[in-house]
Amino acid sequence: MGEVKRIGILTSGGDCAGLNAVIRAVTHCGVGVHGWKVLGICKATLGLMSRPAQVMPLEMEKVDRLVAMGGTILGTTNKGDPFAFPMADGSVVDRSAEIIEGYHSLGLDALIGVGGDGSLAILRKIAQQGGINLVGIPKTIDNDVGITERSIGFDTAVNIATEAIDRLHFTAASHNRVMIVEVMGRDAGHIALNAGIAGGAHIVLIPEIAYKMENIGRYIKKRQTLGQDYTIVVVSEAVCTDSGEVVQQTGQFGECRLGGIGQYLAEQIATQTGAETRVTVLGHTQRGGISSPLDRILASAFGVGAVELIAQGKYDYMVTWQNRQVVSVPILDAIKDYRAVDPEETLVKTARGLGICFGD
Repeated sequence: MGEVKRIGILTSGGDCAGLNAVIRAVTHCGVGVHGWKVLGICKATLGLMSRPAQVMPLEMEKVDRLVAMGGTILGTTNKGDPFAFPMADGSVVDRSAEIIEGYHSLGLDALIGVGGDGSLAILRKIAQQGGINLVGIPKTIDNDVGITERSIGFDTAVNIATEAIDRLHFTAASHNRVMIVEVMGRDAGHIALNAGIAGGAHIVLIPEIAYKMENIGRYIKKRQTLGQDYTIVVVSEAVCTDSGEVVQQTGQFGECRLGGIGQYLAEQIATQTGAETRVTVLGHTQRGGISSPLDRILASAFGVGAVELIAQGKYDYMVTWQNRQVVSVPILDAIKDYRAVDPEETLVKTARGLGICFGD
């Protein structure tokens, strides 16, 4: 392996809290400790498709105040598979070779890709095809990347959801309402489960545990007979109707997105129990804002860990958090399975022990 002199970093997929803390850590360790040049690649793979490639030189004084800032100063994208990239005329084109050419035109010795399982799978395929020395860092508010116990962005998302639930307790109690909080979670219910426990929710619905509306109605009526006149329901956006239908909405460009399960539940609950219901959809508020201390710490540890993998010449690996330390694993092993909520895991048992209803 030749001496490392220049590395790149890009953030891919949906944004989340902690990305700027990763950029800061990579810059501090790469520039300050190893004396390398660090280039931030703008707009993920779109930046490498551009000619010239869109980059931002990263220096310590430029990144020093980023640790708490939400979003990503590099920009990101979660649209357009490079292997089937949608063009203006409606056709799709394989543009992976342009990304590879963009990488090599910058004279980079290695690339750090920060993304979820989908982004990392695409980046790895490009890296294998084009001789790119890739190191991965897991980020997703859903916390569903395989192997790692935590991904960047998850803790902040849970904190935001928990704060919303905390606030809704008071207004729900004042009006004897059922308050439904719809949170993100494309495939897994980790946010709903964690925030539901932390926020003292009464009902938590996640895609991993099937429910019946009659069970939810019965639970709410029981609370009413006991004088508990308000109920907090937390539901993951990936939850289907009790008959198994996916609830989704059509975006401005015709794309389908998860969302709307909260309103479905509100109508069903009102019909079954007569309770006044209200829905709060947190949406992208869970991605934004100031990073939690835990996300800042995790992002910093991951950033330093990724730089050290490059220093060791250990490529095609992803940093993970296991047993309170950073551990590297092959990217392929890390992303081959997504990490869903196990219905028998400790937190599910904890929720049941607290009397939380899953509707099953």
